[in-house]
Amino acid sequence: MTGRPGRAGGGTAQAAPPHPAISRRERHRRADPHGPGTPWWSRQPGLGVAGLVPVLVVAVLIGIGAGGAEPSLLVLAPLVTFALPMVSMIAFWWEDWPGTRLGPDWSGWADTALIVAGGIVFALFGQAVVGHASFGAIFDPTPDNVELSTFPVTMPLAGAAFVVMLELTLVSEHWPLRLWLKPIPAGLCAVVISWAVSILLYVVLLGGTPFRGGGQGLVDPGKFGAALTFIGAWQVLLFVMWRGWPFNLVGRQWVRFVCANVGTIGAGLLTYVILGDGFGLAVPTLTAIAGDFVAAGLVVGMLFEDALPARWPAWLERTVSLLLTLVLGAVLHVLLLALANSLHWDRGTPIDWVGHATLNALGVSVILHVAIGRRWPFARKN
Repeated sequence: MTGRPGRAGGGTAQAAPPHPAISRRERHRRADPHGPGTPWWSRQPGLGVAGLVPVLVVAVLIGIGAGGAEPSLLVLAPLVTFALPMVSMIAFWWEDWPGTRLGPDWSGWADTALIVAGGIVFALFGQAVVGHASFGAIFDPTPDNVELSTFPVTMPLAGAAFVVMLELTLVSEHWPLRLWLKPIPAGLCAVVISWAVSILLYVVLLGGTPFRGGGQGLVDPGKFGAALTFIGAWQVLLFVMWRGWPFNLVGRQWVRFVCANVGTIGAGLLTYVILGDGFGLAVPTLTAIAGDFVAAGLVVGMLFEDALPARWPAWLERTVSLLLTLVLGAVLHVLLLALANSLHWDRGTPIDWVGHATLNALGVSVILHVAIGRRWPFARKN
């Protein structure tokens, strides 16, 4: 993610190769965002405030758009999670292609349509991997055969594919695929690798047999999913909010990649252990807390990117962005859980829906608006 030059490291360390763009300035702003005559909503923080309108609209549609909170949890949560590798590929590997072949008013819609189609295909494939493929059950919150449901049985597989995709995209800076391949085939290879690793984890840790079903694994599926979400939270903190710090201080590329991957995965697992074993929090609560942080971090780090004063030193910007994320995440958790507790639930639970509403609904809508929609219509270029 590119940011203000020289600020992420806060010093004069050896320059590192550029990190993948998440919300590059030229992707979503006018050429002169602070120039005369530029509307308030075309520069930060107005740009972020204006963007809250489409972000919240999409988030509400994902959160309750399938006929209520519970049907949306059971149907849309798996579909959106399975679509996340496609989101990463189009936004961060393909640089919004094929939407870039269209005008600014249509590019985001075309990419979103491709993502939706990809999510359906991958959800069907995920069903097949866990041993029961049924196209109709993907869209049915209450299938006649409950074993055909995609939620929650396919969620660990989908979550693992996305976390691996982010490791390739953010943490490993597209390396080594972009050394050998052009963006389009490199993105496709990244998706294939993410799925291959996800299936491997499904076999080794969850005891599943591909295309036959699950078994008794080394790790409980719920705990596996919660740990993955905490790894995702650290990916957002280190590579979206903090722009790769402190790993961008390491000049040697392979050393930086090893440190970044080990540090990110290790921090996620350690956080899960501390909150789970140390504080005794239940697994669904852990997943929801991590989802709260991911959604809040994307709002602060992407939607309101560069909204903090440019004169601030890097350490202060990082500290304030972290505090804002923690506060926003806590507020989201309390409000959404209170809303969910007021509803009736049969198969799902209120805390499960909170995780869906933050991680899938709000988080994905921010990425769609900023990285794929390029903040349309608020950042249309003259």
